[in-house]
Amino acid sequence: MWIAFGVALAFLSLLVLGLTTLFYAGMGIAGVNQPVSWGSFIINFVFWIGIGHAGTLISAVLFLFRQQWRTGINRAAEAMTLFAVACAGIFPIIHLGRPWFAYWLVPYPNARGPLWVNFNSALSWDIFAISTYGLVSLTFWYVGLLPDLATVRDRATHPVRKFIYNALSFGGPAPIAPGGTTSRPT
Repeated sequence: MWIAFGVALAFLSLLVLGLTTLFYAGMGIAGVNQPVSWGSFIINFVFWIGIGHAGTLISAVLFLFRQQWRTGINRAAEAMTLFAVACAGIFPIIHLGRPWFAYWLVPYPNARGPLWVNFNSALSWDIFAISTYGLVSLTFWYVGLLPDLATVRDRATHPVRKFIYNALSFGGPAPIAPGGTTSRPT
């Protein structure tokens, strides 16, 4: 386990070193010049969006075929989608070349009224697409989690935990057990 952790830490330090060099020296060292606007960054961006689509497809196919064993796989597939969207969201910020200017990607208010981004830029549309896809995926993941939150709420003994799980499950009923009864204790 420690060997795998060391290997992962070595790769993480290579990533941090590479990104630090990229941000210090500029986007030209990555081959992002005038005729090539994104280069490898668009490839990685599309790769992570594709991974996210795969998670959504797995979840949707299992839902459409009404598989009874789908809940755990759906949760894992939607979590995979959320992580993939988060990874894809990093690439527009990297492509700016200076991540401390990430606020350029979204409109923000200033003293002279709202300062809007260039809507002809692909970067702003990537932000809109990623945020929409992330919110929809988060909603699908959370809706699938509601019955489990209701079950945990019903099994909680501490009143604070019961209150928190009741709020998280929107006070909904517990799922119905295979025998036709609810899993609520009587």
